[in-house]
Amino acid sequence: MSVSSAEQTPAADAAAMLREATFVRLRVHTSGAAVAAAGVIGRALRTLDVPFRIRATDAPNAVAHDDVAAVIGRSDADSDFELDPSDAVAVVRELGVDPDPVVALAGYFAAGVPLEDDTSLRDAASGVGVEPRPGVAVPTADLADGLAHSTLVHAPFSADRERAQATLAELSLPAELDADAHRRVASLVALDATGDGATPRAVSAVERALHPRATPNGPFATVGGLADVLDATVRETPGVAVALALGHDARDAALDAWRDHAQATHAALRAATTGRYERLYALSCDLSSPGRLATVARLARDFRSPEPTVLAVGTGAAALVSTGPAGLDEQLAAAATELGDASATGSPQEATMQFDPSVEPKSVVTAVREVRQ
Repeated sequence: MSVSSAEQTPAADAAAMLREATFVRLRVHTSGAAVAAAGVIGRALRTLDVPFRIRATDAPNAVAHDDVAAVIGRSDADSDFELDPSDAVAVVRELGVDPDPVVALAGYFAAGVPLEDDTSLRDAASGVGVEPRPGVAVPTADLADGLAHSTLVHAPFSADRERAQATLAELSLPAELDADAHRRVASLVALDATGDGATPRAVSAVERALHPRATPNGPFATVGGLADVLDATVRETPGVAVALALGHDARDAALDAWRDHAQATHAALRAATTGRYERLYALSCDLSSPGRLATVARLARDFRSPEPTVLAVGTGAAALVSTGPAGLDEQLAAAATELGDASATGSPQEATMQFDPSVEPKSVVTAVREVRQ
């Protein structure tokens, strides 16, 4: 998840504006990476007694003359600065505050940023009990719940807790999982996620859910599980996701939103009507939420699509994702002009669009294909 490098504000400049602000208004893209970044920055501002407000929305903020308005994970010409989610840690350090290591790691995980070079953050995480282990990145100690509702993978057990439970039962796992048991669960997930119907890309995509960082002292079982919950929750109930990222007691509400999101998106992916075009894989789904469609498109891209770019179209909404930055926000904005009263927002590798519900999915596919020529 990133905004254009030409638009990003250097961390030192962003920190200088935040430090001197009377009030900070952060508007974040509805993604796990962006809301985690906002949580990292919000916690630092709270430490410095700088008042702030965070909104995960596409609607612009009402800003007073002396406010600082910033956006994270998207572009906005009316903001004081734009920030890539992966730069939040650098901004907080420029403010002289140590970032919360678990939320920062969850943000990196959601953004797909490797952690090998940030030894300070890894050391801080280790200091609060975070440790690598074999297994699968899920947020709950209940593995059947975690596997059934994970949106990091798409497999036969996805959105089916009973099937997940039955699949795990075949492993005859001990009551207390040891390293060998975790490895067997990981092997099972890898095999199921790359089996019938999966594309070659699934082999690398499933790796993201394996080899987790456990968080035994936190409210969620793993860093990747927290990232998954943040990403799902900000697309369902943004206020709950923001509260969770800021450290408020929102665990139960967030897990409920995560489960609802997983049930809807995995079911929609299975039931979707699909079409393959040059460099584009299109799905027609019975959904009207841009956030849910974005997850459907991502899961299809990672586990089902033979093409690198996926368009998921629902009723009055659509989402476009790709394997790398591809100017998707600009493409959907251009397609929106062909569909009458439509609007688009997002980033170069994930964008969403809303339009009149009477517009047929094939018209949306045609408009997107034309701007991608």
